[in-house]
Amino acid sequence: MVADLAARLRGYPLATILELGSVVVCALLFLGTLALLASGPPAGRGDPWLALIALGAAFVVFWTALVPLYERYLYS
Repeated sequence: MVADLAARLRGYPLATILELGSVVVCALLFLGTLALLASGPPAGRGDPWLALIALGAAFVVFWTALVPLYERYLYS
């Protein structure tokens, strides 16, 4: 069962990297949000909050715009 899963993942290396990278980014966004909430409201410019929002926005743009464009040109 594990060998079959590993063989499937080796068959699609780009998809594997994208999916595992997405899991890591989601975990980082979640942990970053928890850490920032625990530190209290932003003071001054709030650079850590802006960085977290920028990372989340880049992640959304990547999956909603760039990946579909890549797939469209890959399979056309």
